[in-house]
Amino acid sequence: MPKKLIIGVLASGQGSNLQAIIDNVRQGKLNAKIGCVISDNPAAVALERAKEANIPAYYIYPGEYKTKLSPEQEIAYVKCLKEYKIELICLAGFMRILHSHFLQTFKGRVINIHPALLPSFPGLHAQEQAFNYGVKVSGATVHFVDEEVDTGPIIIQKTVKVKENDTPELLAKRILKVEHQIYFQAIQLFAEGRIKIEGRKAKIVVRNKE
Repeated sequence: MPKKLIIGVLASGQGSNLQAIIDNVRQGKLNAKIGCVISDNPAAVALERAKEANIPAYYIYPGEYKTKLSPEQEIAYVKCLKEYKIELICLAGFMRILHSHFLQTFKGRVINIHPALLPSFPGLHAQEQAFNYGVKVSGATVHFVDEEVDTGPIIIQKTVKVKENDTPELLAKRILKVEHQIYFQAIQLFAEGRIKIEGRKAKIVVRNKE
């Protein structure tokens, strides 16, 4: 049995992607263990989901900025993740930008799920951006995190058709279902050592069936 990948999850809100990861671990679809969950929001439902699953869960003060971790608090986040020997950090609705110290410490080991087909519609309210633009197809993207917003190498994407009678809310619900499907798949690929970054591309290594 291969060694389980130890992952840390950062979340700010409801934590539905966290729950999907927990469920896939329980079902044996994901060869990983969630070492800890950290939130920048003391009221995050994600923390309750983690506690219910007997996963160490922490609120760590993010600092005075609204959109990023302060340098001092970024160090605190890194310290906590290191204490749990985290090998891969998964952002699951984490609403803070990460910067050099964090990303250099975990270089090539931070991934994010975004509710649009990057590079289109980065940043906040991506589903609404796509809907208002009038696209016929949207979707979700799992990508590595770099020092820009939603620009890292793409691991997996899956499309969602935009219906004629859609609203941003209905579209967001269907995209969320897709997020739950592809995030754990990307984590499993990482756990299997099958993702190779070459420049802007994250290539998936295909293994021959024995």
